[in-house]
Amino acid sequence: MNTRDFIKLSLEMSKGWISGLLADMQDQPTTQPTSNGGNHPLWILGHVVQAESFLLDECIQGKPNRFPELKELCGIGSVPQTDASKYPSMDDMFASFEQVRGDVIALLDTIGEDDLDKATAAPTEFADWFGTYGQCFSAMIVHPSFHAGQVSDARRAAGRGPLMM
Repeated sequence: MNTRDFIKLSLEMSKGWISGLLADMQDQPTTQPTSNGGNHPLWILGHVVQAESFLLDECIQGKPNRFPELKELCGIGSVPQTDASKYPSMDDMFASFEQVRGDVIALLDTIGEDDLDKATAAPTEFADWFGTYGQCFSAMIVHPSFHAGQVSDARRAAGRGPLMM
């Protein structure tokens, strides 16, 4: 397996894990994972979508984030609101996730191994994390997987058992 195929497989796996967990919470999208609050599934989906656009559009392509409305709602430092009407629907955000992740895969199909070391347009404060294409792809793999754990906790808070053992 070459590096590009490994990245593509890992992107699809992380997307599949979090998407399955999120889809199971569509009837309780603002369930917080603890009695002290926390990131609920609806916020997490918006956050992952906004972050993926940051990595692809802003860092790699030097373009504006295609989901600016999600920055205030779900960006770094935002506080999850339990009023679902403040957010786009889960269906709309799933469609946005499909769109941006599809564009990530399309870009990945056009680059070579050497491009993974290519510098990005990441803001200076994020250069250590997202300063190369490879670092951005790595974050797109790890970030949804990290938040999948929070969705799992929200599922438990909603009284649901594990989807996988």
